[in-house]
Amino acid sequence: MSNPKYMRRRALNLINMGASIFLTGVALFFLGWILFVLFSKGVAYINPALFIESTPGAGIPGGGLANAFVGSLLMTSLGILIAAPIGILAATYLAEFGHHTRIASIVRFINDVLLSAPSIVIGVFVYGVVVQPTNHFSGWAGTIALAIIALPVTVRTTDTMLQLIPDQMREAAIALGAPRWKVTVWIVYRASLAGIVTGVLLAVARIIGEAAPLLFTSLGNQFFTLDPNQPMAAVPQVLFNFAMGPYDNWHQIAWAGALISTLFVLVLMILARLLSTRKR
Repeated sequence: MSNPKYMRRRALNLINMGASIFLTGVALFFLGWILFVLFSKGVAYINPALFIESTPGAGIPGGGLANAFVGSLLMTSLGILIAAPIGILAATYLAEFGHHTRIASIVRFINDVLLSAPSIVIGVFVYGVVVQPTNHFSGWAGTIALAIIALPVTVRTTDTMLQLIPDQMREAAIALGAPRWKVTVWIVYRASLAGIVTGVLLAVARIIGEAAPLLFTSLGNQFFTLDPNQPMAAVPQVLFNFAMGPYDNWHQIAWAGALISTLFVLVLMILARLLSTRKR
């Protein structure tokens, strides 16, 4: 005769496993549905004009997303160049020098709050501290908003990666007479390089599709520009405007841009996964 307690635990395990598989299937179903709709509606409108022509005005046929692609890449790159060094240095302090201190716990808590903060709140904040005082929308304002969004992602991932490095590696280097900063740079950083790069890629994927903060900061620009001091177009902001517009060519450009943006983020996530798997 089987143990009733064992049978009950086995039944609960099967129920939980079945629920997990079912919910995973539901999530994959909706993900596949989204990708199917994007491919079916967007792939037909991908053409060379999408990459070489700027966004069209109201009622003007044709057009593309060249200015929006360049604006997104420029603001995202500048945002990461600001957020990545600050995030890596902050995470280095948290993991290497202030690991068990009270201030480190406070910084981690604030970072978690910032990580879950709605992006539109950050956009309104940057609008109040940058756009309003200067009376000017600009690519720099959008860059600052994206940097603030990317910063907590970089801090969290880098902090986690640095803490995964065994203390024996640090102790061995210190026992050989290496200064603490050399241990951090030449031992800890090199051992966790793949994880740090993965965190930066995740931060890029996080901000490349943000539209809400850019509506309050960079505003958008129908014309091509490389000057961050001017209002600048971005793909998410253009997609938001075109999807709500009344013109068919706007809708076609929005579908094509949404597909390209999704594929770009998908490639970044796959690359991040490959790097993390290689690290393990």
